Amino acid sequence: MTAVYKDEEADWLTVCLKYLLFVFNFLFWVGGVAVLGVGVWTLVEKSDYLSLLASSTFAVSAYILILAGSMVVVTGFLGCCAVIREQKSCLSMYFFCLLVIFLIELVAGVLAYVYYQRLSEELKQHLNQTMTDNYAQPGREAITLAVDSLQQDFKCCGSNNSSDWMVSMYVSSKQAEDRLVPDSCCKTITPHCGNRDHPSNIYKVEGGCITKLEQFLANHLLVIGAVGIGVACLQVCGMVFTSCLYRRIKMEPY
Repeated sequence: MTAVYKDEEADWLTVCLKYLLFVFNFLFWVGGVAVLGVGVWTLVEKSDYLSLLASSTFAVSAYILILAGSMVVVTGFLGCCAVIREQKSCLSMYFFCLLVIFLIELVAGVLAYVYYQRLSEELKQHLNQTMTDNYAQPGREAITLAVDSLQQDFKCCGSNNSSDWMVSMYVSSKQAEDRLVPDSCCKTITPHCGNRDHPSNIYKVEGGCITKLEQFLANHLLVIGAVGIGVACLQVCGMVFTSCLYRRIKMEPY
């Protein structure tokens, strides 16, 4: 009687673990889609600004999330197969995949957090020089487009303020044609509108484009870090359930 009761209890525990893993797989897929979506969103949304950054850490964090999200979608199918078949080899592979994805997402989250801490310093050190030395210069078309997009999207002019352009290579060149600022600084862009730097004509924002770009990137980095670490913690539960089910199957007689 006792042996029968123990067998029924063991079967009940195995069934519960299987259903828990199915629920986890659903949440896992949702998390994977979220991770993939955040990675793509980070690269697509204002991707022109990446050329203005001295470090590639921001883009690397997004690419890591895209990789992890893609792996999650594939691994989810493996998890379902492992639960249905109750094969120890499949469960072992599933656990290993969860562990790898966990480490990848953890790295993305940590990178985002570390870069978030030094974002302000990097922008202050490099953004002004990047804008004034490279704008409208031969072979720097990507930076020129990025600066124009930055100033129009965030309604700002210059790294710290519009006077930054007075010492730029662009304004001091013949190409500027007496412009005091690029035309993208203008509230309403018309040919040669940059010849007049009055506040009624161009954007005069306290803190300049640095403040606007820093806030934009910081918000993205917080999302990257939160999603990466959040889904990584979810996977810990999956690894625990997988280990428990593996042990239950191992204990059952063949």
